[in-house]
Amino acid sequence: MQREIPIWGTIIYIECDGANQGQLEVGIDKCTEFFGEVDEIFSTYKEGSQVSKLRRAEIKIGDCHPDLQLVWQECLLAKELTEGSFDPWAVEGGFDPSGYVKGWASDRAVEILKEHGAVFVQVNAAGDLSLLGGPHRIGIRSPDDGNVILKIFESAGGAIATSGTYEQGAHIRDPHTSLIAIGARSATVIGPDGGLADALATALVVSGRDGAHWFDTKALAEYSAWVIDRHDATAWSIGYGHDRD
Repeated sequence: MQREIPIWGTIIYIECDGANQGQLEVGIDKCTEFFGEVDEIFSTYKEGSQVSKLRRAEIKIGDCHPDLQLVWQECLLAKELTEGSFDPWAVEGGFDPSGYVKGWASDRAVEILKEHGAVFVQVNAAGDLSLLGGPHRIGIRSPDDGNVILKIFESAGGAIATSGTYEQGAHIRDPHTSLIAIGARSATVIGPDGGLADALATALVVSGRDGAHWFDTKALAEYSAWVIDRHDATAWSIGYGHDRD
């Protein structure tokens, strides 16, 4: 079964399979409902969302929805692991967890579908993919030409997140300088957690090769990355399942 869900200013693509098609339909409906709830809590564009109120200092994090409190803590961890190259608090206007939430919500959608009998799932939220079953063959497009596939990854589950120029142009800023990030043109991260993979991909666009040593830590032992350099367009990889070159 397939469905396109317009939400968060993008389209989330869901593809899943299982023995009971009726249950899968219910599961996709539940995912749609959940994505709407995420928008009401985390949107930086809706004045009434909890994130917007948090950014205006109208509420404190301890008064927020448990999901927002969880994401806050996970963003703190991602900031620590990336030495500040991922920092949702450095964004103009205040705390913006968008670079973590898409992957996190996609993972939740996989769990919802699994509870409704899915044995194969692919959730694609604007380049952040959460996967179940397999095999999945995921192509990474060129940041210069969307019709060109530069790399294909095979996966039986987990998450793949890619950040870079692509459609939004130079939209990622370096939290250390507040300038446009120049560490890498594109970064793809593979690992078990979609939110953290999303954050790591963003951080690698900021830091480039300077961020390679993050993957030597125990906390990121199950993560790997494939990165296109900013200036000479060469690619390098690091982490579990890749050569450390």
